[in-house]
Amino acid sequence: MIENLIEVTYIIATALFILSLKWLSSPTTARRGVWAGELGMALAICGTLLYRGIVDFKLVAIGLVLGAIIGVPLGKVAMTAVPQRTALSHAFGALCVTLVGTSEFYLRAPDIPPLMMAVLSMEVILGSLTFTGSLMAAGKLQEILPQRPITYRGQNLVNLGMLTLAIGVAVVLVMHPDQVKLFPALIFIPLVFGVMLIVPIGGADMPTVISLLNSYAGLSAAAMGFVLNSKLLIIAGALDGSSGFILSVIMSKAMNRSFTNVLFGGFGQIQSAAAGEQEAIPVKSATAEEAASILSAASRVAIVPGYGMAVAQAQHKVRELYDALSKRGVDVRFGIHPVAGRMPGHMNVLLAEADIPYDRLLEMDVINGDFPQTDVALIIGANDVTNPAARTDSGSPIYGMPILNVDQARTVMVIKRSMAAGFAGIDNPLYYLDKTLMLFGDAKSFVGSIVRELGGAGMS
Repeated sequence: MIENLIEVTYIIATALFILSLKWLSSPTTARRGVWAGELGMALAICGTLLYRGIVDFKLVAIGLVLGAIIGVPLGKVAMTAVPQRTALSHAFGALCVTLVGTSEFYLRAPDIPPLMMAVLSMEVILGSLTFTGSLMAAGKLQEILPQRPITYRGQNLVNLGMLTLAIGVAVVLVMHPDQVKLFPALIFIPLVFGVMLIVPIGGADMPTVISLLNSYAGLSAAAMGFVLNSKLLIIAGALDGSSGFILSVIMSKAMNRSFTNVLFGGFGQIQSAAAGEQEAIPVKSATAEEAASILSAASRVAIVPGYGMAVAQAQHKVRELYDALSKRGVDVRFGIHPVAGRMPGHMNVLLAEADIPYDRLLEMDVINGDFPQTDVALIIGANDVTNPAARTDSGSPIYGMPILNVDQARTVMVIKRSMAAGFAGIDNPLYYLDKTLMLFGDAKSFVGSIVRELGGAGMS
């Protein structure tokens, strides 16, 4: 009877995971999707605790308490830290997979069938490289590690050599599972490979890297499900792995880059010479009063948010600006680039937190055709996703990347702290156009000043 109850619990949890993924695909149902995912995970845990094979519930209780102690603070991070927190979640999940795979090997060796050993090897390799790779990604996003690519001659050959060596060890273990002394190499080599895989990747590619690591974590969990004979783990891991892979494809297309470009392209190197040339070109700046005057006289305004808005936590002030302009009859819409910020959907999450209406958030492909009829394009902390060099400069590392065509608006205003290059380390020629006005300052305070000039202070 208990076994039947466990199976029913797992079936319900599986259905909730599938519904969660479906609901998360739309902003209007995303909150429901989060609740469904959380309930599904709670049922999965409860079902597992009913398993008769558990020897000591005290150890399980200690694990649950320790997990809660770590997880609660991680769930309360600022919105700007969500990307690196997501990377840490991938690291924890991958570490779990690696530890379970290791324990299963030493419990079963040497009597492990070839197919089971092959799946277990894949589990450990993917888990190990995802663990260290996710830690490196989190370090880059937190700016503990350099955001620029760290490269050296022949590194791709070295990386491929390490991966080939790890696969070679796995093949030997599949054929000879009694060679227990080789198993530590199956863990250590991918751990090093994970570091070497991410360190050469520039900060501008981190959104794609996060989704790719998410895919790896899901695939390793699915492999763990085969090893443990858990249908729930197989389905949950497959959902995670496939959705992460699809998202990686979408992100790569949005940047006009392939996976090989992301993993081996070194995107994000600072072009110091080009930046030095551009710094000598004068720019036009404006005050909050002047910006408010231009915005109030406009009929159509497009606001383009970027990571600078996230850093300044300016989303609520942006909502006040939206309310103030809408009250004056201005048509205000938001242009969202797929890779704006440092993780997929970063801007959507921030603006949704500020209760910006969902129908005002337009994807790049939808809003790009409207920029020629837009009076003012107001860019708040976005750099690389508005850089016209992606269309005009064949020598630029971002050449060919689809961008928001803000330079086609009648007037462009950019809120930015300084003329420093963006996350990709590439200067933006948009700032030197005659139609562009630079609004230097912190995004939150500057937007607040514009709102006050418009007479909309205090609105929410």
